[in-house]
Amino acid sequence: MRTIRFDRGTLVLEDFPPDEVPEGFLLDPRVGFLRGHAMHYGPLVRDLHGRGVAWNEEARTYGALSRTHTTTRTPRDYQREAVEAWRSHDRCGVVVLPTGSGKTFVAELCIADADRDTLVVAPTIDLVGQWYDVLRQAFGEPVGVLGGGVHEVHPITVATYDSAYLHMERYGARFGMVVFDEVHHLPGPSYSGAAEACLAPFRLGLTATLERTDGQHEGLLDWVGPVVYRKSIKELSGDFLAEYTTEIVKVALSPEEQEAYEAARSAFRTFCASRGLRLGGPGGWGRFLREAARSNEGRRALAGWRESRRILQGNEAKLGVLEHLLRKHVDRRCIVFTNDNDTVYTISRRLLLPAITHQTDVKERRRYLEAFSTGELPVLVTSRVLNEGVDLPSADIAIVLSGTGTVREHVQRLGRILRRREGKQALLYELVVEGSAEENTSKRRRNHEAYR
Repeated sequence: MRTIRFDRGTLVLEDFPPDEVPEGFLLDPRVGFLRGHAMHYGPLVRDLHGRGVAWNEEARTYGALSRTHTTTRTPRDYQREAVEAWRSHDRCGVVVLPTGSGKTFVAELCIADADRDTLVVAPTIDLVGQWYDVLRQAFGEPVGVLGGGVHEVHPITVATYDSAYLHMERYGARFGMVVFDEVHHLPGPSYSGAAEACLAPFRLGLTATLERTDGQHEGLLDWVGPVVYRKSIKELSGDFLAEYTTEIVKVALSPEEQEAYEAARSAFRTFCASRGLRLGGPGGWGRFLREAARSNEGRRALAGWRESRRILQGNEAKLGVLEHLLRKHVDRRCIVFTNDNDTVYTISRRLLLPAITHQTDVKERRRYLEAFSTGELPVLVTSRVLNEGVDLPSADIAIVLSGTGTVREHVQRLGRILRRREGKQALLYELVVEGSAEENTSKRRRNHEAYR
């Protein structure tokens, strides 16, 4: 009789007829049986079951979750629709919902519906902590944790992407349901390995910003399933998300800053032109870096690029506008975003504001976030670490001094201020140096329906 075994992140198929080789499996000459990624378990057993074919089950070690979902919340219509869409696709797929719209609650409903031992995978320790609290309240204790120095596995467990990748060969048969939070992080040779080594037949991906500039989000179809449900910021604003407006504030460099900026850009542009480098397409920046490393001229060009960025990111005009906006919205909760830590610390020292970067101690960061939520600290200054995965329902205003040209980052920053509150009108300011490279960067990152 056909037998299915789990072996260190793979499935081994014994005694399958030669004319019945499932997709994704090849003969392993070392053992004389078929072998494939564990993620093929769900489609394989659904196929066998549908054809009425019996098999010996020696792969899965997960069981029924058998925990009551305790909640006082009534699902919104779109949350019910998301769960139903996921269920109708064999309980596999990606749900795309804006920040603040309740993706975590959708996951709770899907976990309760699947009723299988569940692993939730999140990109950061902060998010693991948030999921731990949510799942403990929703399904009771115990809830396991993999990551941050903790190694505890229970029928419901939360892990970082790094820990999931490291331990999936061991625990890949332990869970019948896997949830990938911020699923746009999954593509890539390491993290995707966690999805491949897990046999969970039920899979859910959650994100507010699915598309990646490298196109690798298309691989999620194999690892998690198709996009089964999607709602945009525009569709939910007003009723379920805060009403919002966005405003571009043009600023001008001082004569001294303008001269320094032009000199720095000239060194960069001249080098690119001499080498025929175009940075707009895929791989363009990588080619520039490789060329720049080969000569003193190239290294001066790279230094010029960095200096031009420094001038744009933290010039006096932007800092002056920032002070004005903070005075104007003195009674609101504001998050100030920059692209670099140096500008964060400059603002922090100049305006005596709390700063959060990747260098901020975990306990200090938590104190700042709690004080921001209560209003004790009405302003936070950060670089990129608060772009995603942090729940800040009290935030009203976002002031973007600088950032990358990616649509994802800009939508994530908007999402930080969209949690609905009665009477709330969210506002995002984007400060842009007129006549500089920032204008094109701004156009690229605003290429999203949320900004139209």
